[in-house]
Amino acid sequence: MTHMKHALMLAASVALLAACNKAANDQANMSTNTSNAADNSATASNDPIASAESAAPAAVSHTAAVVAPQADGTMKVLRPGRGVWTCMPDAPDTPGPDPMCFDTNAGKWADAWVHHKAPPTDAGVMYMLEGGTDASNVDPYAAKPTADNDWVKTGPHIMIVGSKALLAGYPAGAKPDTSAPYVMWAGTPYAHLMVPVTR
Repeated sequence: MTHMKHALMLAASVALLAACNKAANDQANMSTNTSNAADNSATASNDPIASAESAAPAAVSHTAAVVAPQADGTMKVLRPGRGVWTCMPDAPDTPGPDPMCFDTNAGKWADAWVHHKAPPTDAGVMYMLEGGTDASNVDPYAAKPTADNDWVKTGPHIMIVGSKALLAGYPAGAKPDTSAPYVMWAGTPYAHLMVPVTR
């Protein structure tokens, strides 16, 4: 359930991406100053911007837009960004850390997944360097572990989405070795490559 909830928040943030980047052109200095303040005065555990930035390398996250879900289902821009990246802080109601950063193409892919639409075919990248809230490896819409939906636990990783050609040759079984690259949701339109990384 929490994996899907986080995806819904991700999809909602896609609509904000263009607005964030437009606002960022007018506020680039403020964005940099806010990012530096987060680095110096807060940790990811108590500051949403620091949490969001922990999802990706600094070269990506320091200039990314940062958005956060609100109780009414809308997304709030915490910091405008510059470029194609958007980051979200950890969702506090999930069992583990799951901040993420994603590029424009990955945001479109996530929106298609959440809305049961055909995904785009342009490759996109998502970073989850703090790991992710666990999910079914076979069912894109599983809400919780069951006896037959092959729940997996994921540590720090990146995801490459939107490119079926990229998946060729990678293991695509229901019970993957999550310490090596593998295909999640194989056989569905939302199959994507999971690539574990070391922090």
